[in-house]
This record gives sequence, structure tokens and C-alpha cells, in this order.
Amino acid sequence: MNRPRFNRILLKLSGEALMGQGQFGIDPEAVAGLAGEIAAAKAQGHELCLVVGGGNIFRGMAAAAKGFDRATADYMGMLATVMNALALQNALEKLGVDTRVLSAIPMASVSEPYIRRRALRHLEKGRIVLFAAGTGNPFFTTDTAAALRAAEMGCDALFKGTSVDGIYTADPKKVTSATRYDTVTFGKVLTDDLKVMDAAAVALCRDNNIPIVVFNIRQPGNLAEVIEGGGTATIVKNGD
Repeated sequence: MNRPRFNRILLKLSGEALMGQGQFGIDPEAVAGLAGEIAAAKAQGHELCLVVGGGNIFRGMAAAAKGFDRATADYMGMLATVMNALALQNALEKLGVDTRVLSAIPMASVSEPYIRRRALRHLEKGRIVLFAAGTGNPFFTTDTAAALRAAEMGCDALFKGTSVDGIYTADPKKVTSATRYDTVTFGKVLTDDLKVMDAAAVALCRDNNIPIVVFNIRQPGNLAEVIEGGGTATIVKNGD
């Protein structure tokens, strides 16, 4: 599969990627493994920023379904993403990688406030920027936050790290005959409801012509390989 090499990347990770084999929480070994993958990609000369979800600690929509006020539940989920961002920052800096956590909800004691020009300056200085607390607003997912930050940072692509090696015609864990797409259009993702990211995130990437690259983050060395244009992944882009 021939894909372009991207320079400035936004990497979207689920909170579940940080919990390893556990059922919830943060597993230091899993975080250290992710940090190693990210550091290897950074060492190749790419500019990297990250958005990580909070589902390993608290999931707003699930809590709302159980009786929480949706806005309150979403704010709690945003705070969970700050914890995850700090965990990743700690692991990356143990590897000697310079990082900054920028939070959409101001909390000066643990992170910098999100200011677009400040974030761009950090990227220009070679730092990895971790965007925390989603968009700072309830009713928006971290997928949408990732698409928004990718557009604001002028990223070449949004990389979605998952537990499968791309987008399939059906869930490959449930349907053995499902086949993987090498490339697929934004329109097909939305029309067929392929569950890549939520519809608002996909539409935002489509409107700003930001490809979404879906790949398996759990495969060692895969992030660095896919960023360089190799490996196995699915790229979502505008049609010709």
C-alpha cells in the first residue's frame, strides 16, 4: 500500500489503550509502551501532538445513561483525560522527550491553558503537545476534539490508534468474512456508518481535507512505520 509520508501528525488514542490488560485505570507498563512508540515516531523527525480519551477512568455518555446529568458527566470525563495526559507526559519525559500538556479547562497547577498560538510554538520548538480536557465543552467527544485540534494545528493527518489494523466492512472481531479497506472516502464512512470516529469528527476532517489514518497502535513499531507511509492501515480521505 502506497501512502504519503506525513510531517505534522495528531495522534488520537482511546483511554482504554492506557489500561493494558486491566478492566479500568492506568497501567504503567501499557503507558510506557505507548510512550516508546510515540518517542520512536518523534525520533524520525515528525511533529506530534496527541489527544487521549478518558474511557479507562470515566465515560461521560455511559454515566449519563445511568442517571448522571450529561453535562456534569462530560466534565468528569474531561478531567479523566487530564489524568491520562499527565500519565503519558510522565512516561515520555522519562524517555527524554520534551512535552507540554495543554488543557481546555484551565488548571494552572498541572498544565498550561490551551492557547492555539502557544501550542503551535511548542510544536515548532520540537515538543510533543498533549491536548487535554477535550474541547472544554460538554456534548463533544474526544474524537471531535482531536479533529478540531488537528485543524487548528494545521496537521497533515489525524492518526487514530485502535486495536485493529484499519477499517473493515464489518467488525472483524464478529464477522470473519469482513474485508479491510486500504482507502475509503469520508462520504462512505458517513453513509455506511463505519464507526471510525463520531460523525462530527469525520465531517470536520472532511471539510478541512485532513486524512484520517486508522491503524493498530498495539503492534510494536507500527506507529513509526505507518507515519512513514508503510505498515498496514486504512486512510480516509476526500474522493477524487
